Amino acid sequence: MTVIVRDLRAADRADAEAFADVRRRALPFMVSTAESLLHDATHAPPEAHHQRLVAEADGEVIGTAQLDIAHDSPVPGQGNVNVYVHPEHLRRGAGGLLVRAAEERLTAVGAKRLLSWVLDTPENRAFAERRGYTASRSAHFLRLDLAHGALPPLGALPEGVELRTAADFTDDPRPLFDLDAETTADEPGDLDAELDDYELWWEETFRHPLLDHALSTVVVVDGTLAAFTAVRTDGRDRYFTGMTGTARAFRGRGLAKLAKNDSLHRARAAGYTEAFTGNDSDNGPMLAINKWFGYEVCATEVRYVRELD
Repeated sequence: MTVIVRDLRAADRADAEAFADVRRRALPFMVSTAESLLHDATHAPPEAHHQRLVAEADGEVIGTAQLDIAHDSPVPGQGNVNVYVHPEHLRRGAGGLLVRAAEERLTAVGAKRLLSWVLDTPENRAFAERRGYTASRSAHFLRLDLAHGALPPLGALPEGVELRTAADFTDDPRPLFDLDAETTADEPGDLDAELDDYELWWEETFRHPLLDHALSTVVVVDGTLAAFTAVRTDGRDRYFTGMTGTARAFRGRGLAKLAKNDSLHRARAAGYTEAFTGNDSDNGPMLAINKWFGYEVCATEVRYVRELD
């Protein structure tokens, strides 16, 4: 069978559904929908050079690639490329074709360094290393059985603390942006990120179709936004914590736990059966919090880096 690589047809709902299906099968611990792909394709800023590619064999989408330039990094020329192939169509050359096409496109728009997440298996690591990538940090995916697992009980709120949701800030999400920007600046990783464009954040993050406003909990202390957990859901059964953070002035008070526990209880009541999250392997505080909730590591990814000449 001949495998070809082409652009995702963003206006084609069936093509977007096929892309999301491959992602769901290759990464069952992530949340992806056709709506989210179409949103990303439509709203990414030009400087991100956001692209989605598919590998197709006999009319069937068997592999995907997402690539962009990290436009929010203070260091220019940082490119991201992530490739995933349908588990039933491995070793047919789709992954190699996708990587080569993605690298050519990113190089053409000024990428000097490429970063890629690779599932931590001998086969995947060897695949990356054969193409000149070097292992960097790692991150874990964690899973919690919402349908049958036991969540910590909901306790009384401390004095001066109230729980709200992202939906409460629809009219003015600026305070959420400020809190997200502060916590993102402190998040570990091999790319520094700066959230300094409110309008872009509002379009890319707050209005993203996967962001569940009703299940994203915000902790307010004496009228000040102190902590939050941002949740993505697929509208079916999967719940993913995209970001949990606490403002510097409020850390060490258990507010992140409070936000996550509230959200998880409400997600279970809403019918979600599996909760997932991701943590950098060196992020001890968040790993400890998630272990307290009953999350267990279900997969690990390694960040691979290739420096371009």
